[in-house]
Formats: sequence, C-alpha cells, structure tokens
Amino acid sequence: MRVGLAYNVKPADLPEHLPEDAFEEYDSEATVGHICDALLRLGHDVRRLPAGARFLDAVRESPLDIVFNIAEGEGGRCREAHVPAVLEMLGVPYVGSDPLTLAVTLDKPVAKKLAAHEGFPTPAFRTYRSADGFTEWPLAFPVIVKPVFEGSSKGVRLSSRASDFEQAREMVRFVTETYRQEALVEAFVPGAEVTVGILGNDPPRVAGMMEIVPKTVDPSEFVYSLEVKRDWENRVSYRVPPALPGPVLSRIERNALGIYRALGCRDFSRIDFRIDREGTPQFIECNPLPGLSPGYGDLPIMAERMGIPYLSLIEEILSHALARLGMAPA
Repeated sequence: MRVGLAYNVKPADLPEHLPEDAFEEYDSEATVGHICDALLRLGHDVRRLPAGARFLDAVRESPLDIVFNIAEGEGGRCREAHVPAVLEMLGVPYVGSDPLTLAVTLDKPVAKKLAAHEGFPTPAFRTYRSADGFTEWPLAFPVIVKPVFEGSSKGVRLSSRASDFEQAREMVRFVTETYRQEALVEAFVPGAEVTVGILGNDPPRVAGMMEIVPKTVDPSEFVYSLEVKRDWENRVSYRVPPALPGPVLSRIERNALGIYRALGCRDFSRIDFRIDREGTPQFIECNPLPGLSPGYGDLPIMAERMGIPYLSLIEEILSHALARLGMAPA
C-alpha cells in the first residue's frame, strides 16, 4: 500500500522566547525513521508528510491509500485535530482517532468531565486563568498543577505537586504566564501510577498495563514530570504487569476500555491512572497519539514486555485502521 506518515519533529534550535519543553510532544527524527522502517519492512511504499503549512499541498500531490498519523499539530488546544481534519476534508483514510476525539482528549478538563459523566472516577479539579484568580482551594492539599491542554508532561515539573496554598498559587502563575493558558489544579492522588495501552476497535483490547515505579522518592509524592521523563532510566523503573491486587488490575482494565470507548478513541491509545488509598483507579488523562519510539515510548515498552515486538505493534495498529475502514481484515 502507499502509506503516508504524518508527523512533527523537534526543531534543532529552540527559540529563546519559548519554554524549554515547547516541542516536547514532537517526535525525534529517529522515531520517524523507526516507523518508516517498520512500514517498509511490512511491504508498504512510505511517503513522509511533515505536518505544517505545506501538509495540505503534500497530500494533494501524493496519491496515498492511507495516512499513518502521529502528528501533534501546531498551536492551540485543537492542534492535534488539524491533520485528521485536513485528511477528512480531502477524503484520505488515516490511522487513529478523529478530530473531535483528538481535541477533546488534549483538553484535560473536557476529557475528565466526559469520563466522570460516564461514571469513571477522576480527581476533583478546578481551572484558573491567573494566579490572581486563584483565591481559594476548597479541598485538601496536596494538589498538582498542570497546563490545561498539553501532553508529554509539558508544564509539569517536580514542583507541580503543591503541598500548600502559596506553592499552588506560584505554580498557577508559572503555568498561566509560561504556557499562556489556564492552569488545571487537581487533587493529588498518592498511589501507584499506571498507564494502559489499548489497541483495536471492535472490540478494543488491552495490550498491556505498566506501573511507573519511582526510584528516588516515595510513591506517595511521585510526579511523572518533565525532569523524570528526560532522565527515566535513573529515576523510574517500569513494571509490567503492575504489582497490584487482581481486583484493582481488573478495574483498571474495565475503566480503561470504558474510557477509550467513551472518548471515541480508535486503533490505538494510552490511558493513565493513579490509584487512590482505597484502591480505586482515578482517571488522569487519555493520549490517543501515544509516543511510538521503540525503547522509550510507554506503549512500545509495555507491548514489548507483553511479547509484542515493535514491528508487530506497528502492523497491528495499521491493521486495525484498515479493518475499521473496510480496506483489509484485522
């Protein structure tokens, strides 16, 4: 098949006016190369399609059977919806979730409200436009403070876990002034952090569950922050499957599949939870564009440890999309 690969890559230089993690969501050239190599090994003709202003022209100039979309987009809370929206406008089939799901899941408060409406527990939260507007927090501390519409731990630092009002207020100031968006202030869940990889559509299946285990701090204080992700080999270990009681694992799986369906995810996604003191999985966020870097991305790591080699993972993701589109069996 003629497969286009839509992506954003990290630029070589970071403009001085942007925060250090401004392009944290974007892939490396190495990751793009790994995916291209996998698709080539599967027998496909691959065309690279950098996302951005020229993407529309590039797609129109190239006869393609399907686009494998990993593009994060540029600018605003709907940026992840740009590429699939263009592809739908042009009538080009693509891998992954549609524009609505990508926009909804990037906006954490919207995703949390929809999940809660469907009966899935999620930590209590509020949003604030500025530090001046953060005049009270009606619940207990600690809290965690994050940008409203970022991924890959953008805007999340070790200091994002605030144990009192003044610390939380300073983190609200940091988020709103640095990232030019509202801050999400969320009750901090002190238990294990678990991420769930899901593949497929009818029905979807859990490909693996992975516990992120801190090496340097107590789990009750752990934040999967920018600093941790950039130094993960020294700061965390990955446990597949998680060392949690069977009933908790079963509930995580049920909730993950339910949230996947409720948010309209397709083909592949990753869903994150923290486990509270009562053993309840609390929904944190959903990523329908999970990183696919072998040996680094959470989904490829857990798939590998569950006996799914990287080539098979890419093949299965593409196969699910083709089956959904009526182009080939899964």
